[in-house]
Amino acid sequence: MTTSKEPLPVSKEPLPVPREPLPALSRRSVVAAAGVVSLAAALAACGESGNSDNYGSAPDAKKTPDGSKASGGAAGAVLAKTSEIPVGGGKIFKEEGVVVTQPTKGEFKAFSNRCTHKQCPVTSVEGGTINCPCHGSKFAISDGSVKSSPAPKPLPAAQISVDGDSIKLA
Repeated sequence: MTTSKEPLPVSKEPLPVPREPLPALSRRSVVAAAGVVSLAAALAACGESGNSDNYGSAPDAKKTPDGSKASGGAAGAVLAKTSEIPVGGGKIFKEEGVVVTQPTKGEFKAFSNRCTHKQCPVTSVEGGTINCPCHGSKFAISDGSVKSSPAPKPLPAAQISVDGDSIKLA
């Protein structure tokens, strides 16, 4: 057998296209495929992000021109009246990405509304804690510290100001 370094000849004729129709998809196979895609999406949502820098900041946080992260709401925007935040409790402001609490009468605190475990939004403030429904993490209303794991870090503080009876984003 001899070896040649000449290129192989290339046919200029198009490849034959099969004339057989594609198999029809059954309803069962379409529903099964949709289930697999839904399961994959759900598992991806619960998976680790691989970037620990995301802990403590909302995934939709915007960057300001100087590169720092801004909260979802506009600075100076009135969030609530002081009378709307219960003593020993708090209120979640989903659109603004914050939770405002009143640990003791007249003392107002604010934190990110995203759990530091998997970035799930917290959904309730009860029994002196800010609660995440995804995996059961609980945070103290007084300082955002972890009261019940798996959250690895406290909720980051958010900046608010109290002006008279109005609570505003700082």
